[in-house]
Amino acid sequence: MIVDSALYRGGARERIDCAPHDYSALRSGVKDEGDFVWLGLYQPSQPELEEVAEAFGLHPLAVEDALTAHQRPKLERYDGSMFQVVKTLWYVDAEDAVETGEVAFFIGPDYVITVRHGRGSRLAPARELLETSEEQLLTEGPYSAVYAVVDYIVDGYVGVMAGLTEDVDEVESSVFSDERTEDSARIYRLRREIAEVRRAVMPLREPVRRFANGEGGIDPDLRPYFRDVLDHLSSIVEAIENLETLLSSAFEAHLAQLSLQQNEDMRKISAGAALVVVPTLIAGVYGMNFTHMPELDWTFGYPFSLLLMAGVVTALWVFFRKSGWF
Repeated sequence: MIVDSALYRGGARERIDCAPHDYSALRSGVKDEGDFVWLGLYQPSQPELEEVAEAFGLHPLAVEDALTAHQRPKLERYDGSMFQVVKTLWYVDAEDAVETGEVAFFIGPDYVITVRHGRGSRLAPARELLETSEEQLLTEGPYSAVYAVVDYIVDGYVGVMAGLTEDVDEVESSVFSDERTEDSARIYRLRREIAEVRRAVMPLREPVRRFANGEGGIDPDLRPYFRDVLDHLSSIVEAIENLETLLSSAFEAHLAQLSLQQNEDMRKISAGAALVVVPTLIAGVYGMNFTHMPELDWTFGYPFSLLLMAGVVTALWVFFRKSGWF
């Protein structure tokens, strides 16, 4: 479906009295250099995207990638146009889960077409920021829209990393707490989600670097903005590597904590067994019923054996208590 379609002329949105799918009328409004059409699609059907492809002359391989989605972030050049794929991310804190979407860009000399997949990939805020910006980036042509969207998506990465960082801090606190915790599953889940972020961020650096270097005829005034996005991506990569290191260390510490807890449990079990074994030994000796046995006919033999058991058990309990086994 078509979410929005607009003509930008002279750095401002131009009102065009035509239907959103009247692509010929939209493109006819392009008069000067820097004017362009921005068409936004959300999970279009094959006939819808084929109609757009015919109107704008899009390459069939790029159309196929945009239609099927689940593409790796990339930038490809076709005859007279560019095709870019960017992953969108958002964080579900309750589930420690990173959800992904996708935005495909068709970039031509007088148009930019965005094809979105995934519920967390709304681009309306990016369009609004670009239209209300005091920097007049819209005069730079379709790549200004590409910058606005990519910058907005990368800002979303920063929010995802903030959520992951908070959860990793919680895991560290849990691992080193005095309470017994089950952190292995959460550590694995967070490492998997960080890997999802890595798959979105790492491949995107090369396309943004190419834009920052001016590929596609990007105006020199616009290149610093892409360099700024590239700097943000580099910071996110460093944060990813830092979180991966922290989670690896937390997992190793968790295993060490489990080993210590098991040793402590074995000490307690051994101490408890000793408290039972000693009275059993004394009772076994006195219960042998031999004829000639010391203290067998002693009047106080029975209470003495009980007192001996209690005394030995008490002494063992005090010893184990001081040794930290209880």
